[in-house]
Amino acid sequence: MTDSEENIRAFLAIEPPEDILQAMSRLQEKLKREISGRISWTKPQGQHLTLKFFGDITAEDIKNICAAVENRIVSGSSLNLKIEKMGVFPDARRPQVLWCGVTGDVEKLSVLQKQLDSDFASIGFPKEDRPFRAHLTLGRIKESRGLSGISEALTKHNAFAAGEFGCKELILFQSRLLQQGAVYTKLAEFPLKG
Repeated sequence: MTDSEENIRAFLAIEPPEDILQAMSRLQEKLKREISGRISWTKPQGQHLTLKFFGDITAEDIKNICAAVENRIVSGSSLNLKIEKMGVFPDARRPQVLWCGVTGDVEKLSVLQKQLDSDFASIGFPKEDRPFRAHLTLGRIKESRGLSGISEALTKHNAFAAGEFGCKELILFQSRLLQQGAVYTKLAEFPLKG
């Protein structure tokens, strides 16, 4: 067996409900008509609120990650999150990622993410070097040359709201990169108690 067969790509995330994903998909359809340029649009099944990307990990890592999450969320509680507004990373002058924002219990979510990040660092996964910014990716801008309509779209859809949902679990996903795009498989689910 080669290393690539032993290891799997994995990340910990929150999966938005179907009605939120459909609202985002409708927004994407509008944006595809309003923004021109080379953009790789995220498929609805690929829209997760990622708390930690692990990269390639082993079966042993999965056990350790699961134990760390279970230990951390014993005292956790469910989160009420809203998916609304639009933005770009890093900024409007150099847009690379088009996203939908997350509001609601974001402070509670940020605290949980920071605690988990620290827990994961103790089992060998380096802490994130960028601050956590809760978002769902709509699309990735492949190159800025020939890109137009972003500013207008951001202004036009500033009041966008996909809806609100109670997040009741965190999910450890496997991500397999195939020619037709990424395929996601749930490896473990962690109910938020509270």
